[in-house]
Amino acid sequence: MSADPNPGWIVTLGAGTEFGPTFEGSGDSDFSFVPNFDIRRANQPAGLSAPDDSIDFTVLELGGLEIGPAANIRGSRSHSDVHGVHEVNWSVDVGAFAQYWVIDNRLRVRAEARQGVQSDDGFVADLAIDWFQPFGDKFLLSAGPRASFADGTYMENSFGISPGEALANGSLSAFSPDAGFKSVGFVVGATYQINPKTSLLVYDKYNRLVGDAADSPIVTDIGTPDQNTIGIVLSRSFHIGF
Repeated sequence: MSADPNPGWIVTLGAGTEFGPTFEGSGDSDFSFVPNFDIRRANQPAGLSAPDDSIDFTVLELGGLEIGPAANIRGSRSHSDVHGVHEVNWSVDVGAFAQYWVIDNRLRVRAEARQGVQSDDGFVADLAIDWFQPFGDKFLLSAGPRASFADGTYMENSFGISPGEALANGSLSAFSPDAGFKSVGFVVGATYQINPKTSLLVYDKYNRLVGDAADSPIVTDIGTPDQNTIGIVLSRSFHIGF
């Protein structure tokens, strides 16, 4: 018997909440909504992912190498967060990812390169290494280090302060950051497979701002370079037959 030429798709939808910095560099934390989305062919096994992976879709596989488009959401910052300094509008990143399985379904190296869709968003590149460890059929633990690079546009938007903004704020000094590595960190996640269609993910993401990001008065004077986020997401998968 021949294989089904049109097996359909498996779509995974999820929602949850995070408790973390109100904006990048903030010393205050709050709750926020977290969406989750994934799609794959119904005849393909579910792939392993880390809690901070962008939404992606593999279009090319070469041995242990996977390549495809990726997209993510950027957070915002209001005038009330940093008085007198420009807002940072929430936005969407689009770009690509590449990941290589050094050890199949165990050790993964991943890179993402994404450009914001708005003119002042800028470019970011994230590097990650993850170890995936199952415990029986129900539990999966993932953990690994992180590093993130940003161009000058991103750094200026997130951490820069113009002379006029410094005057309007009254306490923060003007600051013009350069491109470079903006953070290093570590991410750990634990997934419990409630049933074949439903899973629960809990995770912790820690990032330490470095370089010009850490030197910004937004961070040194009113925030903190230590950025920690905890989250929980419930997801369910559906078969779509087209």
